[in-house]
Amino acid sequence: ADVHAETSGVAHFAYDDEETCIAEVRYLLSMLPANNRATPPAVPCDDPADRRCERLLDLVPLDGSRPYDMREVIAEIVDDGEHMEVHERWATSVITTLARLDGRVVGIVASQPQSLAGVLDIHSSEKAARFVQLCDAFSIPLVTLVDVPGFLPGVGQEHGGIIRHGAKLLYAYCNATVPRISLVLRKAYGGAYIVMDSRSIGADLALAWPANEIAVMGAEGAANVVFRRQIAAADDPEAVRGQLVKEYKSELMHPYYAAERGLVDDVIDPADTRSSLIAALDMLRTKHAVTPARKHGNPPM
Repeated sequence: ADVHAETSGVAHFAYDDEETCIAEVRYLLSMLPANNRATPPAVPCDDPADRRCERLLDLVPLDGSRPYDMREVIAEIVDDGEHMEVHERWATSVITTLARLDGRVVGIVASQPQSLAGVLDIHSSEKAARFVQLCDAFSIPLVTLVDVPGFLPGVGQEHGGIIRHGAKLLYAYCNATVPRISLVLRKAYGGAYIVMDSRSIGADLALAWPANEIAVMGAEGAANVVFRRQIAAADDPEAVRGQLVKEYKSELMHPYYAAERGLVDDVIDPADTRSSLIAALDMLRTKHAVTPARKHGNPPM
């Protein structure tokens, strides 16, 4: 069981004893509708919808290179801190979990900066794609929490077809007809940002925290490319490079640049994350998407 839960990704859940397994199956079924035409079961909620999440300001460091546990962020946002992680031990750089917001079931896809800095690789792309399809099949709205530095580089990933596997996540989101909300917590770089339910692939609402950085790459890498000749010709390359990085950040990576370009709909106070997500889900509750008449799509298998 451990091999399939951690290495192969065949098992979504693995438990040490039968009693725990049965209890968790019951909990899982409590979050799923009876069939694909029913709505996910809602329950009364004592956790206030307008509860402020002040603790998020301490949980997530402003420095984009510092790790943190996204599970704590999710627990702070959702009802009573409870959520059920799917494929918890496999492809750990992304989290896929079922939870409730104001008593209604949502599926959460989230970067995990504590594992491989939250990059997307072959396995995490497949894991997230499979979860998105699960939620869409059972009319469960999707919330995507983004803090992704990009796709994992390397010969092994390229030879393994990272582009093809990454496209599975892209396809899953584009094919989903449920309400879709994305939230950029810190960084959202390159193609990985695109496939993590960005506005460009059809997210219904895109939100961001003030520290968001949506770009092709980080300021340091961008400065090395854009100002390569200017840095090389300087008497003090490191000083010039540092100044150019600072200017690049102030002009192109300030908190509201993404909103000015239409990449996000609103920049929110992190403490208002719970109430903003619940309000957005309420607005999208009656969303109805008309799909094209066809036998089936052609996903990148």
